[in-house]
Amino acid sequence: MLCLIYNSIYSDVSPSIIANNQFMYHKFFMTVLVILISALSNSLYGRDLPKPDLMLANVYHEGIILKDYWVSEKYDGVRAIWDGQYLISRGGNIYHAPKWFIEDFPKQKLDGELWISRQSFELLVSTVRNIVPNDSAWKKVKFMVFDMPESLSRQSMPYDSRLESLNKLIQQADVKWLKAVKQWKVDDHQTLMQQLNEITKAGAEGLMLHRGSSLYKGVRNGDLLKLKHYEDAEAVVVQHTKGKGKFTNMLGAMMVEMPDGKRFKIGTGFSYEERSKPPVIGSTITYQYRGKSKNGIPRFASFLRVRDVK
Repeated sequence: MLCLIYNSIYSDVSPSIIANNQFMYHKFFMTVLVILISALSNSLYGRDLPKPDLMLANVYHEGIILKDYWVSEKYDGVRAIWDGQYLISRGGNIYHAPKWFIEDFPKQKLDGELWISRQSFELLVSTVRNIVPNDSAWKKVKFMVFDMPESLSRQSMPYDSRLESLNKLIQQADVKWLKAVKQWKVDDHQTLMQQLNEITKAGAEGLMLHRGSSLYKGVRNGDLLKLKHYEDAEAVVVQHTKGKGKFTNMLGAMMVEMPDGKRFKIGTGFSYEERSKPPVIGSTITYQYRGKSKNGIPRFASFLRVRDVK
């Protein structure tokens, strides 16, 4: 087919010109191939699916009535919604899990994180972003479930009740890589911070707090809270700055733009490999920081990772 298209386009070109440009056919073929692969990739990723309405977290602060909340580990995975047929990303794309991974999942809608283990985020992303799933890689993945949104009559149920139903459902499903996230109660702020210290020393990202009386709503509010030793946010890469000294011919820093249009540089947090092959301009990254200046610029910003799979 490509040969026919090529011959049709270049039928009026003399043989001598074609002979003197032997790379012409190769360039044409590769260009069309890239276009076809791109189109196929977009189709397979299901980019026309609507973005799921996810419950999003605010940042925890002292003074919260802790007895009203369930506490759990904050997993460094990628958010996923199970809709009864597919695992869907926060951006509305399908994670192409092997059939054996999802075939025994319940039909109820589930909200959770695809996760491998602590400090394994890069390995997880390289696994779940593949259109053709790698069975051996997926055998390391678990779906850590923490909620049941819009599940039949459970849409109007408080989290206390949804959590009870969720634990029963996961137990009945009896799928070893489908896990209900462990939840517990904490009495006071001091105990909560001690638990944060212990869990982060063990390699966890932080803690999550979920209000027991909350209904599932696709908004960001105080019903769901995150607690870490640092704050994090997202920004778009707009410029690379070359490094000096030991970072010659590598990334020195990168200029990023916040959603409000403010720009600032990030020069720390990169591994040697990331400086050699930095996040491309236009990509969205997650960075960590400790407070903001009076002008709204993050203080002590450090690169964390390229944003989760969309």
